[in-house]
Amino acid sequence: MSATTNRYDIVVWGATGFAGQLVAEHLTGRYPAAELSVALGGRNESKLQRLRKELTDETDRAEIPIVVADATALASLREMAAQTAVVCTTVGPYTTYGTELVEACIDAGTDYCDLTGEINWVREMIDRYHDEAVEADVKIVHSCGFDSIPADLGVKLLQSYATEEFGAACEFVRIYLEDGEGGVSGGTLASAAELFEAAATDPIARETLTNPYSLAPPGERYGVDTGEQRRPRRDSIRSIWTAPSPMAAVNERVIRRSNALLSYPWGREFRCTEGIPTGFGISGATAAGGIALGLGVGTAAMKSSLLRRGLRRFVFPEPGSGPSQEEIESGHFSVRAIGRGTATDGPFTVMSEIGAELDPGYGATARMLGEAGMCLLRDETASPLDGGILTPASGIGDPLGDRLRDVGFTVTAGEW
Repeated sequence: MSATTNRYDIVVWGATGFAGQLVAEHLTGRYPAAELSVALGGRNESKLQRLRKELTDETDRAEIPIVVADATALASLREMAAQTAVVCTTVGPYTTYGTELVEACIDAGTDYCDLTGEINWVREMIDRYHDEAVEADVKIVHSCGFDSIPADLGVKLLQSYATEEFGAACEFVRIYLEDGEGGVSGGTLASAAELFEAAATDPIARETLTNPYSLAPPGERYGVDTGEQRRPRRDSIRSIWTAPSPMAAVNERVIRRSNALLSYPWGREFRCTEGIPTGFGISGATAAGGIALGLGVGTAAMKSSLLRRGLRRFVFPEPGSGPSQEEIESGHFSVRAIGRGTATDGPFTVMSEIGAELDPGYGATARMLGEAGMCLLRDETASPLDGGILTPASGIGDPLGDRLRDVGFTVTAGEW
């Protein structure tokens, strides 16, 4: 739907939550009111009014509109979605609060982007709403934060470079969480708990977690990849030790969906894996073993309903909470992808890197979601797809890299 037919360009849904407030601060602070109309959306009007006052004091905006709606009432969400061209939502767990909003946006013809890493819920949205979103020309773009833009867009940029320079795509890509420092939000941990909760009772959720191709289109949920790394491994490209990545279960499936939605430009035999590099020799192997052990213990705890309830009650921070501004600004991350392919004159190796001097789960994620929303609003995409349940690479693509560079990210692609 054209932005000219709506009262607002973007509604930040969940604006009073920790992540939502950061998205709202980014959009209202970077873009003048004459260039972008931003509304703050949520269920608590008094909290929205307080946030509006804070933001108007910090920006040149004379007034920032608010939209009050109920995340559990479809009619209320439809009314909200009908007022805007794009919804950027941070309200999770999405399994609990996301479905009605997706349906409302499709009904209203409103594009949508979120921060979800709940692959069981993404699978449900694919099966229930993909065809409807295609028919409505509505882009529902999931996982537009640290899950999974650095990995998904990084692979897309790497493959674009390989195709342009060598005339062939990479057959194998390895993703490395090179470096990072930052906090984990209460909302993120709540979403992880919801995923394990669903897997304990829902066979489709369990299948989603066990099948590496579970986010591919129906009928295409199979392939050569056998699943994410679970133990320390000597890396085949860099000859260093790597540990399992806690994000691999999400990122790898998102990347495979991107390849499928784009009609397999990287080939049906394309393979991708993700890991954490830990270095060379005994010290590298020891570090990889420690990470693998910790991840295994954490996963086992989350699979136990008793321990999961205890963690949620006594250990996890409350959803909506987060680190201080100083902690956000002192964080950083770097995600590197290295791919190998074969051109007519022989093999080649290429690399991409996406990083920022910001906390990955908050400051960087807020900018990623905000700029994904801007790409949807301005129709700055390299995607052949007009609608559907999409990924960042398939729904937006390379132009998102340009916007991230403009807001301080390192985004590169070249030979390795």
